[in-house]
Amino acid sequence: MNAYVLFILVAFAIGGLAWVFIYPILSGERKTEQRMASVARSEPMAARRPARSAQRSRREQVEGTLREIEERQRKARRVPLAVRIARAGLTWSKRQFMLIAGAVGVGAFLLVLAIGAGVLPALGAGFAAGVGAPLWALSFLKKRREARFLDALPDAVDVIVRGIKSGLPLLDSLKLIAGDAHEPIRSEFRAIIETQAIGMPLGEACLKLYERMPLPETNFFGIVISIQQRAGGNLSEALGNLSRVLRDRKRMKAKIQAMSMEAKSSAAIIGALPIAVMTLVYITSPQYIELLWTTPLGRLMLAASAVWMTAGVLVMRKMINFDF
Repeated sequence: MNAYVLFILVAFAIGGLAWVFIYPILSGERKTEQRMASVARSEPMAARRPARSAQRSRREQVEGTLREIEERQRKARRVPLAVRIARAGLTWSKRQFMLIAGAVGVGAFLLVLAIGAGVLPALGAGFAAGVGAPLWALSFLKKRREARFLDALPDAVDVIVRGIKSGLPLLDSLKLIAGDAHEPIRSEFRAIIETQAIGMPLGEACLKLYERMPLPETNFFGIVISIQQRAGGNLSEALGNLSRVLRDRKRMKAKIQAMSMEAKSSAAIIGALPIAVMTLVYITSPQYIELLWTTPLGRLMLAASAVWMTAGVLVMRKMINFDF
């Protein structure tokens, strides 16, 4: 048993070293980082004629607003469990979520223990069902809710632009969306109105949207509203540009997903092929494949195969998922 554990640890160590040191070189991430650093490096600029005091004051206000937003987002990186539940669109309290997760974990533990798998496998199954599965469910619900929000956000921004151009105040335009839009747009904009109603400025209330829906698009929306509330400017034109950017990002994201679908299908087939072959061999010739879990050498080979198969799936996932 010690030899199995040692072998698994050594395999994980080798895979981790390869992931840290070899994969960045092969994938080109290091060259990309160097290129981005060279582009982002500040260069000396020629002296320019000083702007007028009004323009300088507005620029200072915009810079101060952006610094405050970045500082607030830096402090909000650690997300509490209650916020994660709200982002998933659930109305549960933290206590209710923990009770449900605990009940699921205990049920999985008793089920695995009842089938005679042993105490350690039952503990592992209970931990996975009580901790891993609920957190995964929160992440899944959060991503699905964010996808629905992004689909409707450009139309909501267009409604605000048309309302402002027709003479409505910004708050009334937000109330139109909060009353007529579909979920989750309606609930999020209603939260903005309720936050503003208790005394918070409208720009601050729009920035709170990013805390409940952590997306670059909501960050853009909050920044545009906050800067306009503090520094002034043509809000309809700024929001019109934002709507165009949101639609372009949505179109580009759909194009990337369509172009990467072939690679995702190939990765799914490659990842499922060993399991499918193993299942077919077990159905046709169970005595032939039972050596993998009835003999010490077979269990060692099975553990090593599982480790490297997991590493391969993670590498393929890293290669076909594009940050956008």
